[in-house]
Amino acid sequence: MAEFPMVLILAGLAAYAVLGGADFGAGLWELAARGPGGADVREHTHRAMAPVWEANHVWLVLVLVVCWTAYPTAFASIASTLTIPLFIAGFGIILRGTSYALRSGRPTDREEGALSVVLALSSILTPFALGAAVGAVASGRVPVGNAGGDPWSSWLNPTSLLIGTLAVVSAAYVAAVYLAGDAKRGELSELAGSFRKRALVSGALVGAIAVTGPLVLHQDARPLFDGLSSGPGLVAGLVSGVSGVLTLALVYRERFEPARLSAAIAIGAIVAGWGLAQEPSFLPGLTVKEAAAGDSTLVAMAISIGVGMLILVPSLALLFRLQLSGRFDPGDGVAGVERSESPGERSATQLAAAAVTVAIGTVGAFLGKGWLLGAGVAAMLAGATLAFLVLATPEDESAGDGAET
Repeated sequence: MAEFPMVLILAGLAAYAVLGGADFGAGLWELAARGPGGADVREHTHRAMAPVWEANHVWLVLVLVVCWTAYPTAFASIASTLTIPLFIAGFGIILRGTSYALRSGRPTDREEGALSVVLALSSILTPFALGAAVGAVASGRVPVGNAGGDPWSSWLNPTSLLIGTLAVVSAAYVAAVYLAGDAKRGELSELAGSFRKRALVSGALVGAIAVTGPLVLHQDARPLFDGLSSGPGLVAGLVSGVSGVLTLALVYRERFEPARLSAAIAIGAIVAGWGLAQEPSFLPGLTVKEAAAGDSTLVAMAISIGVGMLILVPSLALLFRLQLSGRFDPGDGVAGVERSESPGERSATQLAAAAVTVAIGTVGAFLGKGWLLGAGVAAMLAGATLAFLVLATPEDESAGDGAET
């Protein structure tokens, strides 16, 4: 039970790095959207991310809530030492939300240009600050205690700068892959080609940083380097590298839909590798087990997270299903074309399996103890994840009989 919340934290960080990263990366590409085609790029990025940008931040909220509930001493140490980068990240998120809200009010061309600059700058500052904070923890510069670390050097150091830069470039990379797929689905061939080039360039840059990064870690964060160069940490790194190369190959062949998945695996494996490399240490001199709250707190948190996922996952699944099926695209709902919202027979079977898994997990979580409790919560999460995969996958759309196109 002491390590279960850490699994949730790493999973939440991976989801935020992929989904929130795509959101931040889209804003970053707006900064480079200048010239004759700049307006089209800005409109495409805004249209693609507007329906989901706020929902993506739910994973950051999950990470924060689980961390301060399950590991209060570690959370207090991190928040007090890393006040500056966390403030920058929070301020950047607020600026992004403000930019999205104001753009919906029909701004003038001059106002829209200013909002795009604010959106783009906040999209750089936020992932960099969060990445720098992760680098501070990963390099052991956050000691246990209230504001025990240096407020500046803790996050302005070679490892933090490396991870902060990697976070920004990875966000741009994931966003380019996703935006290329969205453009191809919308039959915007010119935009699809433009973002395809962006994805290939930014992906190559991510690979270059990943290859040269260990040199920095070897000199600045030797324990982290040792963890990433051997054992499970090395395996996670290899998975990330293979997935990254596969993504570039898929993007080159313009197979953007499978590239979405492989890109997500590549980013998620990086987060997993960090956790595996640092395990069992949380902060210097503090292991995950030592940092954990009491059993009653962990049990209550695990059950509440499992129940909350039953509400959260289907909601997000519906949102992403609508987004990926193009229901928010301009001109959707052409006359004579009908769209089916009901799942097919296979989907119904999978949903039934998910429901049974959730039901069994719920019984185990509420009635079990020890390993049975953990297995019950895991089953609840597995069932919710299966339901998400079924509901979020857009079905093939076909025109009705006699439809005119």
